[in-house]
Amino acid sequence: MWHLTEPWWEIPLRTALVYFSILVGVRLAGKREIGQMTAFDLVLLLLLSNAVQNAMTGPDTSVLGGIEAAVTLFIVNALIVYVAFRIPRVQKQLAGRATLLISNGQIITQNLHEELITQDELLAALREHGVESPADVALAVLEVDGSISVVRRDDVEADTSAEPRFNRGKPARRPIRFLHARH
Repeated sequence: MWHLTEPWWEIPLRTALVYFSILVGVRLAGKREIGQMTAFDLVLLLLLSNAVQNAMTGPDTSVLGGIEAAVTLFIVNALIVYVAFRIPRVQKQLAGRATLLISNGQIITQNLHEELITQDELLAALREHGVESPADVALAVLEVDGSISVVRRDDVEADTSAEPRFNRGKPARRPIRFLHARH
């Protein structure tokens, strides 16, 4: 139960390799997978955790081996968070950029396709924000955490001083030139 069957360094090495592989996979899967978990995503997550468990500990089934793998995951995760906090370029690579989904009431279909979001999912997100129609939206953004932020047309007034930076894909029909909320 407490005796490792593999060399002490093998489990941390295996665990770190699996961690980085999963991190790359999640990053490649896109923001949608992070913030809007469906039943399919839950099944994937459960099966993935079971599939990689043996890759991390190998034939070792000891309690000590499991603790070693868990501690390694915490340490590697803390290091990634620290490096991403200290080096903005790493943070941008890991998190990505926000993506504009609606601009001035116009759905940007290309960005929906790139982010694998259906129009029905977008409309459901609008309803969650109390918005009936895309025409009522000044701005809808898929954030880097996978959530969708919505700014109503009624809540903003024109301002030509700033335009937010988003991964726009093809440009919207008109550039956004507002974001100051009315009081």
